[in-house]
Amino acid sequence: MRITILAFILLISTSTLFSQIKVYEKFDDFEKELLQPTNDDTLYVINFWATWCIPCVKELPYFEQLNQKYKNEKVKIILVSLDFTTEQVINFINKKNIKNEVVLLTDSKTNTWIEKVDSSWSGAIPITLFLKGKQKDFHEKDYHNLEELETDLLKLKTIK
Repeated sequence: MRITILAFILLISTSTLFSQIKVYEKFDDFEKELLQPTNDDTLYVINFWATWCIPCVKELPYFEQLNQKYKNEKVKIILVSLDFTTEQVINFINKKNIKNEVVLLTDSKTNTWIEKVDSSWSGAIPITLFLKGKQKDFHEKDYHNLEELETDLLKLKTIK
């Protein structure tokens, strides 16, 4: 009886963990939901990263700090993991206590969609997109501090 109850609790907690991130198996679905111009004045900060990418992992705390600093403003941060499994990402975000929204993009046909993100993207990560309305600012680099990230954010934040 105890084993059954324990297994049930484990099953429920595992399904709750897996529901923390949305998985996009096709880039087109991801693009429709997250990369289309919006009519609101929210500034979207979309960072492409992976748990196996050392520069990506090093810059994640700056996105967490940015989220805290702008939590009462119209700024939304979305971390787009390019990892291979949901479990890998869930374990990582729990271990690192990541609070930003995380989604998983598993479309392996990268050569068909990299250019759709930005025509200048080489395919290397990390990259960060700043989107506000029809405005887009693309950065293929890793951030070394909060100030550097915030400088790029403010370029679009001030546009009305």
